Amino acid sequence: MKTTRHDASFFLLLLIVALLVGGGVSVLLMVRENPVETALSGDRILNTLIMVEHEGRPVVNFVLMYYPQTRRADLFDVPGNIGQIIPSIGRMDRIDTLFSSKNTQAYTREIASILGVEIPFSLTIGTANFSRLVDLLEGVDVFMPDAIADYSVKPITLIPPGTVTLDGSKALDLLLYENPEEDESLLHTRRQRLIVSLVKRISEKLDTLGSRAIRPVFLSLINTNVRNNTVMELLGIMVSIDTDRLIPQRVGGNLRTVSGEDLLFPFYDGSLIKDIVKQSLSALSRQGEGGVLERVHSVTVLNGTSNNGLARRTANLLQGFGYDTPSIGNADAPDQEKTLIIDHLGSEEAVSLFADVIRCTNIRTEIREESDRLSLDGGTDFTIIIGKDFNGRYVR
Repeated sequence: MKTTRHDASFFLLLLIVALLVGGGVSVLLMVRENPVETALSGDRILNTLIMVEHEGRPVVNFVLMYYPQTRRADLFDVPGNIGQIIPSIGRMDRIDTLFSSKNTQAYTREIASILGVEIPFSLTIGTANFSRLVDLLEGVDVFMPDAIADYSVKPITLIPPGTVTLDGSKALDLLLYENPEEDESLLHTRRQRLIVSLVKRISEKLDTLGSRAIRPVFLSLINTNVRNNTVMELLGIMVSIDTDRLIPQRVGGNLRTVSGEDLLFPFYDGSLIKDIVKQSLSALSRQGEGGVLERVHSVTVLNGTSNNGLARRTANLLQGFGYDTPSIGNADAPDQEKTLIIDHLGSEEAVSLFADVIRCTNIRTEIREESDRLSLDGGTDFTIIIGKDFNGRYVR
């Protein structure tokens, strides 16, 4: 029997349809793949971007990095006024110009690029829904070191000192409150405390939020890039976060005015925050219950050079990596050739992590008795004596 040209065309059409159907099935399977399982595969850290939107722009951007195996997490505060070249508009501008509540994909990608990580999950809450969410959680507990009593703003903001339970309205007041006369760091610290308290409260009330009556209400208050079932599964995994050890960190940089806009340019062209994140993630996965890496370590910083202010700048650098620097000063002599780290703990793992921050290999161990440590260098865990080989970021 002969095969006509029409028959051949028909078979070719069938082949094309089969390929298209097969491709469509593959795409569908990829879409249906559970992103939580994907993120957890290979013993990975879960990264989630949490945003609160006000009048079309995010008031806060926090990236929660959580390692379920150790129950440890870090929270990175990413300012929306970070300055970047935005290709879509062809100029330097704030990164939050990319923000859209309907589709946060481009904005999430930009923040992921700044931190040097992948961020598979994003949660966005409008300020009105933020207030409703706090009420749904029956309030959040926030520690206020100082009272806020400001009658010059609308709404009037009155919050007492100490640990206070805020309802939705008061929590929103605290989130949006700004005082131009105070140090900007106080504003960021307040918002960090509030977001940490919110994360903690959600983990405490997750059983209630997942109930048949409350779940639809809860899910209606947030926008996310994944399905509702995945949101609940993700929160179910995060319920074990040790929020008492959750210390927020902020992307630091220099402020410069560009086209009338105050833009923040991350230190060292953005390489510093990537290094900080990299070390934080390494520490999250290495920390175990009761280990020496479980706490914040303290450092005495001594300037062994004639470069004025180097000890203070180095202390600021170390603080960015989460170290406490209660003691800063000058070394006995300003002619130290090589930077030296003195380990007072005797923990090879802890001092190795610390030395990696500035790529220092010159380490000496001098373990002190507890009675001596209380009277020397403020009892710090490490002493760093800065030498001429230190360029402000790394040991050359």
